[in-house]
Amino acid sequence: MPRILVIEDQADIRRLIRWSLEEGGYEIFEAPNGRMGLDAARTLRPDLVLLDVMMPGELDGLQVCQAVKADSALRHVKVVLLTARGQARDREAGQQAGADEYLVKPF
Repeated sequence: MPRILVIEDQADIRRLIRWSLEEGGYEIFEAPNGRMGLDAARTLRPDLVLLDVMMPGELDGLQVCQAVKADSALRHVKVVLLTARGQARDREAGQQAGADEYLVKPF
C-alpha cells in the first residue's frame, strides 16, 4: 500500500487532505510541523510527501524538502509543495529545494 506523509501545520487542511485520499487505498500519516515531518519521513520512508511551505518552528517546508532530497535513503521520495505563495520566485525556490511538484492553495 503506498504511503503518503502530510506535513501541514493547519489541522483542518490535514483533515481535508486525509479525507480526499482515504478512499484511494493509501496509508496516510500526518505531521504538524517541519521537524516532526522530517523525523517521520526518515522513519516511515513514504512514497510521497505533501508538504506545506510556510510552517512555524525550526524547519519550514523548503528546508524539509532540501533535507529529504539530500538524504540518500529518501532521495526517491516524491515531494509536492503546498503553499499559498504562487509567484514565479516562490515556484523557483521550490524547484531549487528539489520539489517534484508545486501546488498553490486553495487546491
